[in-house]
Amino acid sequence: MTGEATAIGVLGAGAWGTALAQMLASDGRTVLLWAREEELVAEINRQHRNSVYLPSAQLSETIRATGDLAQFAALDTVLAVTPAQHLGTVLADLPASPRDLVLCSKGIEAGTGRLMNDVARDAKPGSEIAILSGPTFAHEVAAGLPTAVTLACAGGEEQWDRLSPQIARPAFRPYYSDDVTGAEIGGAVKNVLAIACGVVDGLELGQNARAALIARGYAEMMRFGEALGAERDTLAGLCGLGDLVLTCSSTSSRNFSLGKALGEGQDAASLMADRRTVAEGAHTAPVLAELAMRHGIAMPIVAAVYRLLQGAPAREIVSELLARPLTTEAPV
Repeated sequence: MTGEATAIGVLGAGAWGTALAQMLASDGRTVLLWAREEELVAEINRQHRNSVYLPSAQLSETIRATGDLAQFAALDTVLAVTPAQHLGTVLADLPASPRDLVLCSKGIEAGTGRLMNDVARDAKPGSEIAILSGPTFAHEVAAGLPTAVTLACAGGEEQWDRLSPQIARPAFRPYYSDDVTGAEIGGAVKNVLAIACGVVDGLELGQNARAALIARGYAEMMRFGEALGAERDTLAGLCGLGDLVLTCSSTSSRNFSLGKALGEGQDAASLMADRRTVAEGAHTAPVLAELAMRHGIAMPIVAAVYRLLQGAPAREIVSELLARPLTTEAPV
């Protein structure tokens, strides 16, 4: 499958956006990849590399980088992979509304508490929204290793029938859902919980503690998701539990790595200032904690991560969590 007629667009040339572009180009189609940095556009086009964000990959020659959003005007399908906090701005600058706008960023907008699908609907009301989410490390997707994701389609099965053949590849398998809210919440909450698991690793508290935190964090995800209308089956699937297990277990996760550094005693403000790549959980934690409080949802782990990011000592936070009153294990 080749040629401009089948081109698909990817907004954002970070690690995940570049990996998705590489995966989509694996069948020979043209992929238009947008990046802000002129030097990155030049490197992708001339050397077929992204040495800053995805140095492990030799990129397909059918990936064409650009810094000009006007080139996306004629595309029917666009994957938005910009950092969650910049999604609204980038979409507002997009000159036209693609028929299908697939959101691949995981987070909640700071200041407004909006999920990404709400941000996208306001910016591009003429597009049908879908969410692509699941357990995905960028370097593995770029390398063609087997990956399964949730593709939640606001347009239902008709949109799925249109989108899934464009996105599916032999090693990249989407599963259908119509629960856009659940798919988004799973991805946003797990980023915060991954920071907490990194703290456990940094403090050398052991595998038992991390397994317990994943389980109790999953209970928080369930409580929050159901309060906002998500379906339990969605949160128990790839975009919820699956993504949670992956990102809470490896330093390949930016959020886990941030938490590990916090657990080792490094300063939160310095860590955030130094990072070239975005640990979305750090931006999501404050707004998620505020939303939980507003809705009366018990999310003690999320609240603890928020306090850590404000500078509270990691051991003090862990001691407070362990001192909480004994209670039932029921997630809701």
